[in-house]
Amino acid sequence: MSSIQKSGTFTLGSHTVKRLGYGAMQLAGPHVFGPPRDRDAALAVLREAVSSGVDHIDTCDYYGPHVTNQIIREALSPYPKDLVLVTKIGARRGSDASWLPANSPTELEQAVHDNLRNLGLEVLDVVNLRIMFGMGPTEGSIEAQLTALAELQRKGLVRHIGLSNVTPAQIEEGLRICKIVCVQNQYNLAHRDDDALIDQLAREGTAYVPFFPLGGFSPLQSSTLSRVAERLGATPMQVALAWLLRRSPNILLIPGTSSVEHLRENLAAAELELLAEVLDELDGVAKAA
Repeated sequence: MSSIQKSGTFTLGSHTVKRLGYGAMQLAGPHVFGPPRDRDAALAVLREAVSSGVDHIDTCDYYGPHVTNQIIREALSPYPKDLVLVTKIGARRGSDASWLPANSPTELEQAVHDNLRNLGLEVLDVVNLRIMFGMGPTEGSIEAQLTALAELQRKGLVRHIGLSNVTPAQIEEGLRICKIVCVQNQYNLAHRDDDALIDQLAREGTAYVPFFPLGGFSPLQSSTLSRVAERLGATPMQVALAWLLRRSPNILLIPGTSSVEHLRENLAAAELELLAEVLDELDGVAKAA
């Protein structure tokens, strides 16, 4: 059994995918803006991921913007039949690389067409509606935005819908409008606001996809994490990913990297076994944070 197969599987839309996937955000340039420093390296990472068994890639047309999706198309099209490409809409990039809301019906429809064009697809398998009411999940009705996306689903441009950067109340509101196949929020070993939500979604059979599983723009730093990693002969980031795989069976991981070597390290995290005493030790990281 390969490393990635040991991560297990879970349902995402119409597919059963391996729980260890790949996030494409780092394929764009610095600050996720403009072209990458090394386009050939970006292509190589994507091809290595798929050849290693990754069948779930998370992307977005406002990464770059447009750059990441164009690289994915160049690297992988025609796409393997079992590959699930998940994208996001609801934001855009300013000329100064800022992250701005873009959630009017016209903007959402344009974003879907941008993703279709740059990925070279006729239908998007899963589209996450990113809510930009605040930096983190912020209460407020999402009915108008989600209704617009559900209309694009009815038109056949989108197969499945997910939500990103949302509260439990917004998920409940969303379920009255359409089926929600996944939730994508910030969550990792130190940032655990969604503990109760993950358990609820697991009971309902809904995938939870943590973004910034390794801390994001500020990588996870913890003396406890480093000590555990040293004892296990692993890297701290591998331990952090292994902990997420153990946290709940509905968690799908999308760690990102622009390095083939780092990609291989991430995928090897599926082989790590964390005993109960190690899990107890790691739970202290969130308390310290």
